[in-house]
Amino acid sequence: MGRLQGKVAIVFGAGSIAKGMGNGKATAIAFAREGARIFAVDLNADAAGETRAEIEKEGGVCSVATADVTQDVAVKAAVDACVARFGRIDILHNNVGMAYLGGPVEMSEADWDRSIDLNLKSLFLTCKHVLPVMEAQGGGSIVNISSIASLRWLGTAYISYAAAKAGVNQFTQAIALQYARKGIRANAILPGMMDTPTARVALNAAFDSEEELVRMRNEACPTGRMGDAWDIAWASVFLASDEAKYITGVALPVDGGMTAKAV
Repeated sequence: MGRLQGKVAIVFGAGSIAKGMGNGKATAIAFAREGARIFAVDLNADAAGETRAEIEKEGGVCSVATADVTQDVAVKAAVDACVARFGRIDILHNNVGMAYLGGPVEMSEADWDRSIDLNLKSLFLTCKHVLPVMEAQGGGSIVNISSIASLRWLGTAYISYAAAKAGVNQFTQAIALQYARKGIRANAILPGMMDTPTARVALNAAFDSEEELVRMRNEACPTGRMGDAWDIAWASVFLASDEAKYITGVALPVDGGMTAKAV
């Protein structure tokens, strides 16, 4: 305990979109358990409030804000509110994302644009407003959530998601190198097949039933089961903490070995 003591973390996508534990919610809770003060941002005020309630129930400190991360004004307002509340930002966690189904033929241009905005432009906007804060205070850590879909075909057509997450990887590395001498680290986590509310909602249409979705995704994993939100949360804690002070520009798979498979 206390690995993030004294730090302030702003978590974008801190609520779950449905019942259960999403990556952002679990990460916000894990950060708080390790001593960080949390500024939880989500498009859904109720979802952010649920995360705050969980953190406060355990004695942690959490403030919330609502924001559409594809809108510059909204992102800036959230960042400004975090600084006004806590005086600094030590950790930026970008967890917002969604897979839109379809290849280049089936997908509409509107869905392509929405997907790129949500999965990639959102990082541009949060970094645009958080990086000056971190630079002024002399350092910080950015953890971006990508996907192993950025590296390989996973059997489901979501071309915009794969392209956007590949962009997340290179965006992260570019930020890491540009700001390395300013004490700011940036790393990406690449979840594999995770059993989260977002995955079930986004991918349900690609399967005959939710039970089939779970069965086939479990079978695809070398471990025989999907990971869960806490696997992402604790990897995020490590990368955000001073334990990872010499780690930057890394794309870390958290995937139960999927990217180590030959096929």
